[in-house]
Amino acid sequence: MMMVAARMFAMGLAADGGSPFLQLIPFVLVLGIFYFIILLPMRRKQQKVQQFLDALKVGDRVITTGGIYGQVTRLGEQSVQIQIADKLRIEVARASIGGYQGQPPVVEPANQ
Repeated sequence: MMMVAARMFAMGLAADGGSPFLQLIPFVLVLGIFYFIILLPMRRKQQKVQQFLDALKVGDRVITTGGIYGQVTRLGEQSVQIQIADKLRIEVARASIGGYQGQPPVVEPANQ
C-alpha cells in the first residue's frame, strides 16, 4: 500500500522534481495579463458604445461610421432614420451611428 502511494506521488512530480502546480503559474500570469491588457478595455469600450446608442434621441445631430451627417428623426429597435437634407431621410443600422457631430467618435470607423 505504501509503495502505491509513493509511486502515485512520484508521478505527480514534474521531471525536475517541482510541483505540477508551479508549472501552471506562468500560464495563469499570461491569462491575467491578457485579460487586463486586452479583454477588460475592450469590454469597457463596448459598454460605452452601448450606452451611447441607448441614449440616442430624436433631434440628435449625428454622424455615421460611413461619414454621413444627419439629424435623427425616428428611432427603431435595430435602425435609425436620419434626415440628411431637406425632405431626404435615410434609414441606417443603429450600430452604424458613430457619434455626435462635432465630438470625437464613440465608434471607431471600419479600417479600409
